[in-house]
Amino acid sequence: MWNSKSNGTIPPDKFYLIESDIDMELHVFRALWGMTGSFQAQIEAIADAGYDGVEGFMSASDLDAAAYSALVASHHLKLIMAAQIDTVEQLAPMLTALAAYQPIKIGIHPGRDSMSRDEGARFFEEALRIEQQIGVPVSHETHRGRLFYTPWDTAYYLKQFPELKVVADYSHWVNVCERLPDDQAAALELANQRAFHIHGRVGYEESPQVPDPAAPEYAGHLAWFERHWTQIADARHAAGDTALTFTPEYGPPPYLQTLPYTRQPLSNLWDVCLWGADRARKLFAPLGD
Repeated sequence: MWNSKSNGTIPPDKFYLIESDIDMELHVFRALWGMTGSFQAQIEAIADAGYDGVEGFMSASDLDAAAYSALVASHHLKLIMAAQIDTVEQLAPMLTALAAYQPIKIGIHPGRDSMSRDEGARFFEEALRIEQQIGVPVSHETHRGRLFYTPWDTAYYLKQFPELKVVADYSHWVNVCERLPDDQAAALELANQRAFHIHGRVGYEESPQVPDPAAPEYAGHLAWFERHWTQIADARHAAGDTALTFTPEYGPPPYLQTLPYTRQPLSNLWDVCLWGADRARKLFAPLGD
């Protein structure tokens, strides 16, 4: 059972457990990002590896929405769809197209960091309007280059729009802020309360992705992220959710660091994602019981 009151010093191979009556399920998804081979082979590999679902995107396959979602469902996998949406004008057609895949959730990279606050407000107003029309929860990712690219900008919009939901990928904030942004505690607390999906990638001050989250030199960073992930789980449970969704969304090169000249990756992406999935299952042990 997880300890959301840990002091942030949990080693990568240790868990400090407390009694809990949490009755949510944990659903671990595998992002298609970085996978190779045919779409069917990718889905089969995800199912064989024991994941609960797929985090996909429209261009991952030439299949139409119905066939795409049917293939995923045929392997007893759930589906989350993701997309990058730059402008207000793209929201209606893109979100409508994503909803056709019948995902349980949609996650988007919202807008651009160069938008003014007024432009950002118009973007989120339209996003919330379309979300009501399509009937699928839409969450907005904390991502570099987007409207949620810093804790303070995110907090501004979350205060303006109480219905906004977050995809928590705090690796970007650590990179943008060049620190573990504990000085932004209020913004982090608000984002944790609004997070409806977790991108469980550990970042550090100089990159949104550590080479290997199991490496002891990143134990402090791992503990920091896990402290916030458990706070998100607590918030979702308090809100009455029956499941917590989590994607160990580690990416391929150049996200994954490589050796100079040879461009050989410093770690195996498939193995890193599996480690992240297993770590989440242990961290949130009562959710899967």
